[in-house]
Amino acid sequence: MEKQIYIKKGNDQMELFSFEKLKNSLQSAGAPKGVIETIIHGIQPVIYDGMSSNEIYKKAFALLKKQNKVCASRYSLKRAIFDLGPTGFPFERLVGALLKEKGYKTEVSIILDGACVTHEIDVLAEKDGNVYAIECKFHSDAKGASNVKVPLYINSIFLDIQEQWNTNSKNQTHLKQGWLVTNTRFTEDAINYAKCVGLTLLSWDYPKNNGLKATIDSMALFPVTTLTTLTKREKHQLIEKDVVLVKELINASNKMKNIGMSEKRMHRVLEEVKKLCAISQP
Repeated sequence: MEKQIYIKKGNDQMELFSFEKLKNSLQSAGAPKGVIETIIHGIQPVIYDGMSSNEIYKKAFALLKKQNKVCASRYSLKRAIFDLGPTGFPFERLVGALLKEKGYKTEVSIILDGACVTHEIDVLAEKDGNVYAIECKFHSDAKGASNVKVPLYINSIFLDIQEQWNTNSKNQTHLKQGWLVTNTRFTEDAINYAKCVGLTLLSWDYPKNNGLKATIDSMALFPVTTLTTLTKREKHQLIEKDVVLVKELINASNKMKNIGMSEKRMHRVLEEVKKLCAISQP
């Protein structure tokens, strides 16, 4: 029988550690069975009561990176989205790209008139004659959560612009719905309120099996911050040059040269890019 070990989660709460959960997260990243067993054996001797989940993640990531860089990139997805900060604009770009892949026409950071005042909308998406106003709530801290005040505020903005949009005879489309997207989570009250008023919510793992993680994995739309072959500085330099998605690097040779990357390093990076983008879950 395995010894029971309690670890400290990101919200400072203690939780019984589960090797099964660790195995599942590694499997979700595409790690083969043999690699997963190697990582489990590497972590078992060093885990202890009170250890933080972040420390466990770092150890698992380091071991996985030695075994399979592409799986390590996928395993780091949640942290990689936090690394898009400190501003929320790259996250807005990521959300816009996800919607574009789903067949929406998208615009990022657009000013719209409301019935009362003007508003800056993070992402405006249109499909089949319907328009969706999307607000992106980026948290740089894993402990951050969007409570009920956030959808209350977002819904009031949506109602203001909806009235103006749908009564304007120049608009050939219908402003149908407001969305709220975050990289962390929503409180239960926030979810209940959104369901009541018809506001669509999207977070790391909400809706179940259709949240950000599942969507990014299925479409292989990984942010550049997932790449193990790039330094932290290079990642942020590329983001400053408006390169947010891994797949955008395939046609960004000049931008990589502009930040001082050699041909040899570019080749290594692009090898990882091609392998990572080739993986998409059914």
